[in-house]
Parts: sequence; C-alpha cells; structure tokens
Amino acid sequence: MAQSLSRPRHDPLKNLVAFVIGDVNYAFSIDCVREIVNPLPVIELPSSPSAVAGVADYRGDVVPVIDLRVRFGLPPVTVTRRTKWILVEVGSVQVPRAHLSPSVMPGSRLVAVIVDGVTDVFGTGGAELRPAPPLGAGDDVRGIAGVTYFADLMVFVLDPTRFAGITDALMEGAGVAYALPGEAPS
Repeated sequence: MAQSLSRPRHDPLKNLVAFVIGDVNYAFSIDCVREIVNPLPVIELPSSPSAVAGVADYRGDVVPVIDLRVRFGLPPVTVTRRTKWILVEVGSVQVPRAHLSPSVMPGSRLVAVIVDGVTDVFGTGGAELRPAPPLGAGDDVRGIAGVTYFADLMVFVLDPTRFAGITDALMEGAGVAYALPGEAPS
C-alpha cells in the first residue's frame, strides 16, 4: 500500500515569529512575514535615515533594509551566522496567509528587517496581547503593538506598519518609485 506524502500545514495556533535584538525578545505576526532569509548584498543610499542600511535586490524587487539595532539606538554589530533578515509586508491591512498571492499585496511594500537571530515560531495560546507600556519619547520608533510571553520570556510584538513612514521617506528621497507587480512605476 502506498503512503500518502502530504505536506504539513501551518499550525494556526503559531501566529508569531520570534527574534532577538540584543538581549530583548521581539516578534512579528506571521501574517505579515513573507520569508526569513540570510543577509543579501546591500547598496547604501546617500542621505537615508540612519536606521536604513540601504536597499537590496530580493528576487527582482528592490527592498529597503532596516537595521532594527540602529533604529532602537543600539550599536551595529558584525553579521554572524545567526543574523537574519525578516521580509515583512508593511502598509496594508494584514490578511490571513492563505489569502496572500505570491506577489506583494496591493497597497503594501516589502521591507527587509535585520535581526540578530530568529528564535522560534509560537502562538499566544488564544490570549490577547497585553497593551504596550507607554514609555514616552520613542514609542513610535519602537512600534510595539503589544506584549506577550513565550517560554517564560517577555516578548514585544512589533507593528510592521510603523515602518511604512521610514520607507516612504527613503524612496521619495532617493527618487525610487515603487511599482506593484504588473504596474508601471509612478
């Protein structure tokens, strides 16, 4: 009797992609994560915001690369084997992964976020995120959507739409026009 080789399905209870920056644990909703990749060559752009490492060619798309260490006021570090890029979609209403087309969703952009290491994919167990603590100046830079716990560690869940403004400014300043698949650049 032949065995059926079925592909494992995404566990809907695992809705967060966890990563570290320095000694702090963060996560993105899995619904906005396109892919996790090893770092690619980066082209630095003049007069770009300090947190923007530059742009990279990711499968034919030019994507801004944001260094979260710099954005959070930490010193940059040397790239290691653990260093990863999380490609996230910013600037659109997030939809379940099953509804995403192979290309970027209309109204959104792809951004590569440099992290010190990806640690796990986990879920909140049905619990809602706790509200982010108001920390005053810099709340927009941090972009914390809420707080949860995983393996007895506090994890700050980031809102990727907070990166839309920095990428807009970068692309306008560089004279780069984003074009969605099948559209001409504006």
